[in-house]
Amino acid sequence: MHLPAHIGDYTDFYSSREHATNVGIMFRGVDNALQPNWLHLPVGYHGRASSVVVSGTEITRPSGQVQKNKDDPKEGSIYSPCRLLDYELEMAFFVGGPSNPLGRPLTIEEAEDRIFGVVLMNDWSARDIQAWEYVPLGPFTAKNFATSISPWIVSLDALEPFRCHSSAGPVQTDPVPLPYLVDPNYHQDAYDIKLEVSILPPGETTPSPITQSNFRHMYWNMKQQLVHHSVTGCPMVAGDLLGSGTISGTDQTAFGSMLELSWRGAKEIPLVNSPNNETRKFLKDGDTVIIKGLAVSGDGSYRIGFGEVSGRILPAGTVSSTPTIPQTISTNTFAGYSNFKLYSYYRSSSSWRVRIALALKGIQYETIPIDLSKLVGNTTELLPEELRALNPLAQIPVLVFTDPQGNVQHLTQSIAILDFLEEIVPNPPVLPSDPLSRARARQIAEIVNSGIQPFQNLSILRQVKDVELIANGDAVGVHTDGRGFAKGNIEKGLHTLENLVASLGGGVNGLYSAGTTVPTIADFALIPQLYNAGRFGIDLSQYPHLVAVNSTASVHPAFIAASPESQVDFKP
Repeated sequence: MHLPAHIGDYTDFYSSREHATNVGIMFRGVDNALQPNWLHLPVGYHGRASSVVVSGTEITRPSGQVQKNKDDPKEGSIYSPCRLLDYELEMAFFVGGPSNPLGRPLTIEEAEDRIFGVVLMNDWSARDIQAWEYVPLGPFTAKNFATSISPWIVSLDALEPFRCHSSAGPVQTDPVPLPYLVDPNYHQDAYDIKLEVSILPPGETTPSPITQSNFRHMYWNMKQQLVHHSVTGCPMVAGDLLGSGTISGTDQTAFGSMLELSWRGAKEIPLVNSPNNETRKFLKDGDTVIIKGLAVSGDGSYRIGFGEVSGRILPAGTVSSTPTIPQTISTNTFAGYSNFKLYSYYRSSSSWRVRIALALKGIQYETIPIDLSKLVGNTTELLPEELRALNPLAQIPVLVFTDPQGNVQHLTQSIAILDFLEEIVPNPPVLPSDPLSRARARQIAEIVNSGIQPFQNLSILRQVKDVELIANGDAVGVHTDGRGFAKGNIEKGLHTLENLVASLGGGVNGLYSAGTTVPTIADFALIPQLYNAGRFGIDLSQYPHLVAVNSTASVHPAFIAASPESQVDFKP
């Protein structure tokens, strides 16, 4: 995955009243929880754009100055690895559109048109480094070492059904903001987006949720943040990233940082899914933090997923093995390969697998739709000559591309194409890291690819319906549409998969089919197969683990982008 934009500037706010109150109580007491300015303006600080990284990037535990004696600051500081490493549950928005001129602030009426879209964000925090350095100018090195964001931007248009008033209520009255910050639509300028944070300890397979919050817990909304940022005439430039600040609710389960959950280290945070009964006050080396976001309409009919933003903590002094990711991909070139074109049919399972991988790895491509509904029996004359020239079997997918020497090449067969994509774009990987888990993921994919999918292939079904069925060695003279033939074989394969996926822990607590926290080649095969099983009238409720995996994948941006409904040749 890659960062979704070139980030010129990055600013982080402090706009959740619940979070600001919690932190204020810890450090100043109940009577002085909020600073005098907090209810009058969106507090913020300028961050470091160079250390904003995409989800999946490993995070090295920072080292820096910390107070030598926590009870006596006069003893000075020592250089030390951070001992109080924390996450911060945030969302962030990208600025879009033409810049306002230097010296001309944005108005509240203009603000929404300048908000391009929203991502998930984890603004990693070194609490002990921050405690020593933040007076008088605020966070510096405690915040500049890493900020992780999700790779997919969700537009405000897509979030329109989820508008709501903030947890502060429909209006701001105590006090009323200054006129430039008054939002006439404050009652509907927050968003009902469910947010979850989980921790996966090293050596374990099931993440433990520790925070359940919501984006509506924002006293100052995105429009107000943007307007205040520009109030002095600061130009806001396309690609600027503005973070919400930590998002906490009133309930302890909705606290958006470990600082709050452990109440400054006074309480243990249980990891409920840990077989080793692990607990945390702050993050340990090897921990993976996973943030997910989902908006769901009241009746459940409309869902918008944000994917996830995740990162694993490496020991201090360790250089991340995650490759440096360029901020922009102007050439769409990968290991020297470019100009990708995919011959595809919107509901072709094999094509669908490849589309998922292309989306997951951030490879842009041109779709050349092939209408397989024109296929009659085993004849292929009605299919385009260009396809038959590339693949004499006249099958899809076919991936066409230019190699590093400038020659046009092509590949057929989905599994071969997936292997090729994994070689040229190894991150994010589509196979687990250890040999047995890799084999299990391939096993699931091959059960679908070789043991199920061929029985539902259109060319096969059209031949089956034209032959006489044989029962007990006798011709019974009955013609069929082939659907019964396909259905029985699909059900047999799905029963096998249900048992296998269950044995691997898949479909439990948001895990994918091979028991992983991220999708693999197994899911690339499984999800299209479940879609097509539904087309054959198969009751999927008998496969609860497979259905659970499908539910997890349904909100992943790569699976959304690859779905039949997102294709140019989709036919309702």
